Amino acid sequence: MTRPWSETNDGLLLTVRLTPKGGQDKIDGIITDTYGRPAIKARVSAAPVDGAANAALIKLLAKELHTPKSTIRLESGETARIKRLSVRGDAATLSSSLQKILKY
Repeated sequence: MTRPWSETNDGLLLTVRLTPKGGQDKIDGIITDTYGRPAIKARVSAAPVDGAANAALIKLLAKELHTPKSTIRLESGETARIKRLSVRGDAATLSSSLQKILKY
């Protein structure tokens, strides 16, 4: 299976499928869409109103990756379920953390 993230010069670029109003803030693993593209499956309890779900996703990723929220940026998918986020930092360390979180 292909990883739902790629290394960049200054960190990682993640593909995430977000479910807002999902009951709790949690990363649920990796899914594959109908086109065979992998994504990190995440859910947050926040509603998709005024960017609250996106903010909750960034907070969740920061907590799980042990990195400041300021290092995570929403690159695309502001109003879509599939989102692309960049995470600044050491790519190898971030990738290793994701592998542990996702049991990949």
